Amino acid sequence: MSVTRRQVTAAALAAVPLALAATGTAQAASRKRTVYIAGDSTAAQKYADAAPETGWGMALPFFLHKDRPVANHAVNGRSSKSFVDEGRLDVILAALQPGDFLLIQFGHNDEKSADPTRYTEPWTTYQDYLRLYIDGARAHGARPVLATSVERRKFDAAGNALPTHGDYPAAMRALAEEEGVALLDIQALSLALWQRLGVEETKTYFNWTATEQDNTHFNPPGAIAVARLVVRELLRTGVLRPRDVCRLDDEIPTSWITWPEATA
Repeated sequence: MSVTRRQVTAAALAAVPLALAATGTAQAASRKRTVYIAGDSTAAQKYADAAPETGWGMALPFFLHKDRPVANHAVNGRSSKSFVDEGRLDVILAALQPGDFLLIQFGHNDEKSADPTRYTEPWTTYQDYLRLYIDGARAHGARPVLATSVERRKFDAAGNALPTHGDYPAAMRALAEEEGVALLDIQALSLALWQRLGVEETKTYFNWTATEQDNTHFNPPGAIAVARLVVRELLRTGVLRPRDVCRLDDEIPTSWITWPEATA
């Protein structure tokens, strides 16, 4: 992975004009700065055939100023590895502009040890792949932001909300410190939220329907709640400023969530 990292970084740096060093900051300040999301199904855009399932990335724009648009590239079923291997990171890097943000949330599918196309090991390959996102964003003058995986809905018999992501959140926290990257600890915050809500009320945040009991993916209230956590963390870490956000303390109507028809 170290060679791959150097190759990706060198290629990205070669694509950035030398003049960027002198003009990038001014350019970023004078235009819209896009928040790109690289992630899995918990964040992804959902379509009409999946309603009411809702990714938190669908609700993120409700809390951001119009000059902070969201480009949601999260895709169902992807890990930090498969997202790269499918060329999806390359697509984002080709679009990144100086001053943009790359919000990176993987872990759910990195855990799938039976699938070699997706599995990464927390303290080695998971961190190695995350570095590709970090290096690529920085090479294009954008700011990488790591987000630990939002927690699943799981409780023990005593009603205690349980962590489900093993060492992946800890590995990401360690990498963020090592690389000097802002960390949004959504895993810890969502676990605390599920604990406050409790066994029954959390069902109204996840994709529980008459035919499905989904403890991983959200419905509109859940997606809105997690997006609110994300934005609060973006403020806490100084990635965004108060003028960049809106409605953070407001009730967001679930009717604002829409599911477009899927396109071919």
